[in-house]
Amino acid sequence: MNRAVFLDRDGVIIQEPPHYAHTSDQMRLIPRTEEAIRLLNENDFKVIIVTNQAGVAKGYYTEKDVISFNQLMKEELELYNAKIDAMLYCCHNPEDNCYCRKPKPGMLKKAEKEFDIDLQKSFLIGDKNSDILAGRNVGCKTCLVLTGHGTEELKKYDIKYDFIAKNLYGIVEYILYKEVQI
Repeated sequence: MNRAVFLDRDGVIIQEPPHYAHTSDQMRLIPRTEEAIRLLNENDFKVIIVTNQAGVAKGYYTEKDVISFNQLMKEELELYNAKIDAMLYCCHNPEDNCYCRKPKPGMLKKAEKEFDIDLQKSFLIGDKNSDILAGRNVGCKTCLVLTGHGTEELKKYDIKYDFIAKNLYGIVEYILYKEVQI
């Protein structure tokens, strides 16, 4: 079975714009993200993006825009030899009660089947508590980044995180160190 690192997109990989990332001018990688993803690739982790994109349901942009934006981000990362194995997204509103929308486990369960993933040996990294809860719901280790909404989310609720770091690179260093110690 494979190990995976599930990543939220906005606020973890890319800088969160003021209003729903969906255009090419909004695609700005958070510093050292490409290094972090490359390190995961080099250490045999599947890297899978799991992102809620309610802007589609709200009519701010289309699903085609999500696909184009994700492809642009993937191509930018590939310039640095950083590979994304899959990009999963949910375009529903929270009120739709969709099984794939985080904190529900749908995207993670789909990836588990598609990539033969051992969820207990995998990690979910996000900047919102809905990300963390999705990871907990399937038994992943969970990590909060303080980029994006992370700092505000940390203050909101009493949720247990397995690790908290300033950014994705800091969490990847922790994961790789932890894996060496096991």
